Amino acid sequence: MEFALTSFTAPFTASGRAALVPPPPWHYAGWLINVAITCETVNSQRIIPPGLGRLTGNGCIHFADWQATTDGREMVDPVYAQYRETIVIVEIERPDGSLANFCPFIWVDQDISLLRGLLQGWPKKFGSTFLTRSMPLEHPAAAPLRAGARLGASLCVKDRRLVSAALELTGNPGPALGFLANKTIGTVGWPDLTAPGNSPQLRWLLPDIQDKVASGWHEAAATITVEDHPVEELSLLGAVRAQTASVGWIGITVVGARELRCGE
Repeated sequence: MEFALTSFTAPFTASGRAALVPPPPWHYAGWLINVAITCETVNSQRIIPPGLGRLTGNGCIHFADWQATTDGREMVDPVYAQYRETIVIVEIERPDGSLANFCPFIWVDQDISLLRGLLQGWPKKFGSTFLTRSMPLEHPAAAPLRAGARLGASLCVKDRRLVSAALELTGNPGPALGFLANKTIGTVGWPDLTAPGNSPQLRWLLPDIQDKVASGWHEAAATITVEDHPVEELSLLGAVRAQTASVGWIGITVVGARELRCGE
């Protein structure tokens, strides 16, 4: 019997059923806490690949509670759909003077999401994210979306606290922030184990996003704290300070990606 490969990712079997990630479209819906930040730019060349651009000193840290599906089957087996992650977005000035986003760091708690992210150029690693959920109830534990409601979020990596955020809703409409507001460039580069002395050849991708829907964003005042870590390099951003924040829901569909063209 001829082996007809149908797996999109490993493990590579004839049926493809065991593949960790099926091909797009990938549909995502999630609850997000978004904290706009300022950061230092002195380490720009240690974070941003040469030729891509430079740090502007602005960015965003997103705390996200997602569920995702391909054809709907994950919705009835949610262990394959649900995950939480912390996304660090920095704003960069491109060589032509335009502004874009870049993701230097991101941590997730689900292997399926980790591999989907790496394929898109999001440098995902494992980490543990917790964030307050808002529920449509008038109740002390529901964090209703009204002035004075308090929310929080945190990230631990290898059992060490790395980021903490505290928010208080203002009752006003809020802005779209970070990757919600501008295109985000991803970096793909895989090493070749047959030539372990060679660095990966990097490619820059833009996701092909369709069917974007949002609930509207709710403004919040925020504080954020970044802790030292023996391995993670979030400290390359220097002093991180919260500016504004917003919370809400978003839905997007990723159907693929395209290589970044010169001048984009």
